[in-house]
Amino acid sequence: QVQLVESGGRLVQAGDSLRLSCAASTRTFSRFSMGWFRQAPGKEREFVAAITRSGVGTNYADSVKGRFTISRENAKNTVSLQMNNMKPEDTAVYYCAAYSSTYAGASSNRYVYDYWGQGTQVTVSS
Repeated sequence: QVQLVESGGRLVQAGDSLRLSCAASTRTFSRFSMGWFRQAPGKEREFVAAITRSGVGTNYADSVKGRFTISRENAKNTVSLQMNNMKPEDTAVYYCAAYSSTYAGASSNRYVYDYWGQGTQVTVSS
């Protein structure tokens, strides 16, 4: 079992930057691919970014490419999401997620993720 706890969400203004963090409670963190998803009111949960187990490979949604950066520190069991030039449409609850697979990857498919955090609210005002 893996527990994920997100932090860092808050109210920001358009154009600001914000960094989200996710702490994982597992001794085998490096075996998990990690992802960030978000869900706005009335909308389905959508993929934001993912990173491979080693941290070498990343994957981004088109809507955040060039603005958001996902990274991880396996020695600290953490994954982060650096968000720059934020827009009102980035407003959502952001979730950290993890999956373990024989195949290396950074999936955008939410259904392959086995573990989810409780989420952290990010609000971007115009």
